[in-house]
Amino acid sequence: MEEEARLAIEQALKSGAQYAEARVQRDLAHTFTLKNGTAEPIMTTRKLGIGIRVIVDGSMGFASTNSLESAKIRSSSETAVSTAKAAARLVSTPIRLAPEKSFEDKWEVRMKIDLQEVSIEEKFEALHSIEKALTPELVGVSLPSRILLLDEELTWKFYANSEGSRIRGFVPRISLYFILTAEEKGKGTVQRTLHEAQTRGWEAVKDWNPPVLAAKEAKMLGKILREGVSPPRGEIDLVLGPEVTGIICHESCGHPQEADRILGREGAQAGESYIKRNMLGHRVGSEHVTIIDDPTLPNSYGFYKYDDEGVKARPRILIENGIITDLLHNRETASEFNVSSNASSRASAYDREPLVRMGNTYMKPEDHELNELLEDVKHGVYMKSFMEWNIDDRRYNQRYVGLEAYMVQDGMVGAPVRNPILEITTPALYGSVDAVGKEMEFSGATCGKGDPMQGAPVWTGGPPIRVRKIHLGG
Repeated sequence: MEEEARLAIEQALKSGAQYAEARVQRDLAHTFTLKNGTAEPIMTTRKLGIGIRVIVDGSMGFASTNSLESAKIRSSSETAVSTAKAAARLVSTPIRLAPEKSFEDKWEVRMKIDLQEVSIEEKFEALHSIEKALTPELVGVSLPSRILLLDEELTWKFYANSEGSRIRGFVPRISLYFILTAEEKGKGTVQRTLHEAQTRGWEAVKDWNPPVLAAKEAKMLGKILREGVSPPRGEIDLVLGPEVTGIICHESCGHPQEADRILGREGAQAGESYIKRNMLGHRVGSEHVTIIDDPTLPNSYGFYKYDDEGVKARPRILIENGIITDLLHNRETASEFNVSSNASSRASAYDREPLVRMGNTYMKPEDHELNELLEDVKHGVYMKSFMEWNIDDRRYNQRYVGLEAYMVQDGMVGAPVRNPILEITTPALYGSVDAVGKEMEFSGATCGKGDPMQGAPVWTGGPPIRVRKIHLGG
């Protein structure tokens, strides 16, 4: 990998680039699927190639190739340079990169049980063990549709640039994704989607105990169908579980605080942002709301030590005590805001240009037990998980439909509530938070962005939180 990257950079500089970088990336992935107990063919993905990015006269060019032959690498470097030169005539504001320290490093995430040493039979058996735990006799509800997926991905990267960085990295990722649809005569249907995911080896699957996890969720679906009541009307208090807290932080904080979105560069693709350039220091929530994006969390699905511009990763405090304190930056947006990059540049494969992305976004915990959050609710709802969510392209108006939810009366958790709907603006939601729990939980997710679309592995999560004086729909 190192020789190919060196050749790409040398050729780009020789062809007229003032800056050049090369990323050699190899991805090996498998998806094992069980649909209603029947195994599907294994889906295998193998990718190996080099992506080359250059700056010429304030314009950026990108090219890639899946051939690592010297002639093809030289040709791709020349293509990147010629693309940048052609675009330079149209650039009104020259592209600049914020200065960053160069690194020479080698890092990897170690697996206790190597994913490549676990047999195909054992991987399918993990799915069959879930299937066996989901019979109506065991879970007490009919599940006419059961889709179980086990994904594994191994990624090797070598990154180099003309400023002296040389970084080699390896990341294994494993995830379990299932969709269960429950049916009860006269009560309709309800569906549960759950995504467990980590940067680890096969030991993660053993720790999750998938049969127990799936059976618990299935029993919950049956209870909702049989006992679920309509959500309360009027003004109530709401306690949100970590799963709901996590999706809120990802969608209404992480995305609108991507600097490229604020600059309008995602407007035709992923959308815009309600946040403007001058809103650093602006209050959008109560003093209890601190939201962090941290790609360095051990075992996290969005883990990385360096981003795809060679910048060392670190936690990014996006909102602190209700005030916007930082944005997600790559080197280009950091230069425009006159700050340093905070290592938010990620690409999904060798043939994709790095974009500003999240890693693991969550709300900072405080010191309350869940029972303490609930006991101070006179009349409200505990929304533990969600079934669906929607948010506008400015990340301002949003809607979350609860799945596992319960009535709360005088601090006591009561009957299941079916389909409670939270519709609210971002500042109103964050401004209504009056207490935050201390128990952290995370869920896996694949965050989409870009054109062509890039799916980035991330974690969403946090503690349970309490919001006051909310109007529910449903």
